[in-house]
Amino acid sequence: MLDKIKKYQSRLQKSFTVTYRRYLYNTIDFDDKMIAVFGARGVGKTTLLFQYLSELQERGNNALYISLDYPFLSGIDLIELVEEFVESGGGYLLLDEVHRYEEFASHLKTIYDLFDIKVIFTSSSATSILSAKSDLSRRVNLYNLNGFSFKEYLEVKYKLSLDSYTPEKVLKDHIKIAKSIDNNSFEILKEFKAYLKTGYYPFYFDKKSSYYQNLLNTINLTIDLDLTSLGLIEQKYTYKLKKLLEVICESKPFEVNYSKIATMAEISRVKLYDYISYLSDGQMLLLVDENITGLKKVQKPAKIYLNNTNLLYAYCENSEIGTVRETFFANQVASHYPLHISKQGDFVVSKKYTIEVGGKDKSFDQVKKIPDSYVVADDISIGSGNKIPLWLFGFLY
Repeated sequence: MLDKIKKYQSRLQKSFTVTYRRYLYNTIDFDDKMIAVFGARGVGKTTLLFQYLSELQERGNNALYISLDYPFLSGIDLIELVEEFVESGGGYLLLDEVHRYEEFASHLKTIYDLFDIKVIFTSSSATSILSAKSDLSRRVNLYNLNGFSFKEYLEVKYKLSLDSYTPEKVLKDHIKIAKSIDNNSFEILKEFKAYLKTGYYPFYFDKKSSYYQNLLNTINLTIDLDLTSLGLIEQKYTYKLKKLLEVICESKPFEVNYSKIATMAEISRVKLYDYISYLSDGQMLLLVDENITGLKKVQKPAKIYLNNTNLLYAYCENSEIGTVRETFFANQVASHYPLHISKQGDFVVSKKYTIEVGGKDKSFDQVKKIPDSYVVADDISIGSGNKIPLWLFGFLY
């Protein structure tokens, strides 16, 4: 079986020719004994594994890649396979789609405890990895891989190397930064509009003509396979999650009415919170809470968005531009920095900066009396004062 897997690995490697490394690659401490990379389908987890596999092989390390959704691995004992690999001199194990293997968490725990081997694995969700039952939380270091930032999209499309900035840096030096980026050989606002529609998932560059169809297939696979494999929902109820996505598409983020959503999606109020959590865990939804602590903190999120703007354009017939703008901002910021909704503006970043998101004519009326407040405006290439281009928040990673 080991020889068969190695032959399969060799064939797969020949088809992986992506040289561009995502932002996450250089942040991973590969010296750790067990590493988990989780994220939505289609964001590049498998590509990252193959890039690391190539690096290991170039250094002369004995590494093995296994995708646990291989049909011929059905019923195989993973522990016995790992034992055979270690006895043959194996030192690095790269496991893809671990959530497709039954009781994978307990098997990973056993591998960690019994074998002198380094493991990096991918999963669509962090929930089961950190469950108390699996007891993996103290053994594994987790990394979340998001979809392309606007910066990464431009880097791949134009073969560039661009800088990333913290929110503080963007807020302070946005004019200087925007001018340096806008000086390149492309129209920044034109590219930004394209990114909002088709730039979040890396597979766009391979499947441009069928991008939305592939994206919808990705959504269905996430719900029908990943969430059911993790035991989060029974197969017979997956249609309710898809219905819930449709309902949320039709709801404005600032008008979250849970009773109305539950009725329209034909879901009980109790189950609704669970389903929203599952879709968030599968990175189909993005939840933003109020900045509340202690006993007053509520369980339900204050705003619900589809995870990214590409999902909006693929899944929703009519997406309001205000929702698109807020979704982009929330998606790019929340992946790396604390983000909450604001009672006076739209968002609070890092518990300090109040942000009002809007079009190029958006005024400061709503936030002018608030310290550290800014307007983040669409349809402007260069800002002024405390008015900052929306696209610039696509350069945080």
